[in-house]
Amino acid sequence: MKFTDLNLSEDIQSAVVAAGFEKPSPIQELTIPLALEGKDVIGQAQTGTGKTAAFGLPTLDKIRTEENTIQALVIAPTRELAVQSQEELFRFGRDKGVKVRSVYGGSSIEKQIKALRSGAHIVVGTPGRLLDLIKRKALKLNNIETLILDEADEMLNMGFLEDIEAIISRVPEERQTLLFSATMPDAIKRIGVQFMKDPEHVKIKAKELTNVNVDQYFIRVKEQEKFDTMTRLMDVDQPELSIVFGRTKRRVDELTRGLKLRGFRAEGIHGDLDQNKRLRVIRDFKNDQIDILVATDVAARGLDISGVTHVYNYDIPQDPESYVHRIGRTGRAGQSGQSITFVAPNEMGYLGIIENLTKKRMKGLKPPTAQEAFQAKKKVALKKIERDFADEAIRSNFDKFKGDAVKLAQEFTPEELALYILSLTVQDPDSLPEVEIAREKPLPFKPSGGGFGGKGGKGGRGNRGRDNNRRGGYRGDRNRDDRDGGRRGDQRRDRNRRDDREGGRRDFKRKSNKNSRDFEGKGNKRPHRTSNEKKNGFVIRNKGDK
Repeated sequence: MKFTDLNLSEDIQSAVVAAGFEKPSPIQELTIPLALEGKDVIGQAQTGTGKTAAFGLPTLDKIRTEENTIQALVIAPTRELAVQSQEELFRFGRDKGVKVRSVYGGSSIEKQIKALRSGAHIVVGTPGRLLDLIKRKALKLNNIETLILDEADEMLNMGFLEDIEAIISRVPEERQTLLFSATMPDAIKRIGVQFMKDPEHVKIKAKELTNVNVDQYFIRVKEQEKFDTMTRLMDVDQPELSIVFGRTKRRVDELTRGLKLRGFRAEGIHGDLDQNKRLRVIRDFKNDQIDILVATDVAARGLDISGVTHVYNYDIPQDPESYVHRIGRTGRAGQSGQSITFVAPNEMGYLGIIENLTKKRMKGLKPPTAQEAFQAKKKVALKKIERDFADEAIRSNFDKFKGDAVKLAQEFTPEELALYILSLTVQDPDSLPEVEIAREKPLPFKPSGGGFGGKGGKGGRGNRGRDNNRRGGYRGDRNRDDRDGGRRGDQRRDRNRRDDREGGRRDFKRKSNKNSRDFEGKGNKRPHRTSNEKKNGFVIRNKGDK
């Protein structure tokens, strides 16, 4: 099937074609026809499958631009996702003349009110800021015809359920509701039953929880050796765009400084940065102004940036679901990607937890040596010199230096001049600047019968890591974030602006014995949901093993 077969209006189809899309993804193929018919839809698919276009295209198609009223509302869990969705909707609706506004905490509410007054057909916002605007009577929802809940499971995990229900209660009952979620917990089902009319459940099944286009590796390494190992790997791999995940804000700041010292174009984002700085960093990353984005889990949640080739998990995540979201930043839209996770020896058990959840084994990887990294950098430098000599624009400037070049050629041999150029271009591994990354205690791991991938579990890898790291050469067989208080600080400042809580999603396992019951009592197996979801009034539509 092609987009031209989906009965979208000519304006929307032309925008889709201009964006370079021809065939819809499975979630788009099933959702768009149902949405165009006016039916309520629950779309369930893993990250990176094109859910924004799945709800965005039919919503844009139905907008009446001659009416200066808000006809659609999109609720998103984070500021970054709200901005990203607004940009995507604007791109597809520009030819039709659809006005799309985004509203979120951490930015001037007065400016957002002014933008809304200037006219909007679609509003994309975070729950807290939407409620603020509703209370100020700056956001009128009486003409809403389409309500969209994006990343519903994330909003639930971040504690937005009450806010969402408060917003929904202010939207006309005669409306279409579209809900999208990667997982389907009971609370999300209740929303479907309570606020939706006979919703059709479009479920894109996957053989594995993670993207099959992502090759997953791990490196067993001591804490104090992580940074040098990672930078050497970057020198060898030469990733085009990559994301490095750190567990805390301090870690992100230190990694960003260290990467810059080593000559990499890197910037970091986390909850303590003001919104303008975060948006600027993300824009620069999208526009290839920087090559490496260093981020905490929540700061990068929902980011859809094409072309990310590598994800580096500098710190193994504390919960396996975060791992799935992390590596979902690469291998998007059918492209291939790689993820490399650095694991301390006493964290190997966590690797088993992740593998049990994702149903996929990571391959052990032998890290490159300093000499191998140096050789890789020399190859890159030589290729750059060859490209520059083939560039007529660069060669046209040679005449300005001809007299000086002749003098140098008389004084030094060609070999000496070439050696000097290479020494300026390639960093000597013996003179690399020292980078101090504060040591963080590795995650505690206590193997117990069936728990955390230990003795009784399927995923225990504690005694296997050393061998796995030695498979092949360093390329031979390759194929929670902000828990240092950001969320709690913002919550104390203003409960109503929950979307400003960049400390991250609520770690609902943090202080609960439920965590050990789930992992230890059940042998680290998640409950498998089947078509019993029909009991809640859903119509199950499966798209095979995609």
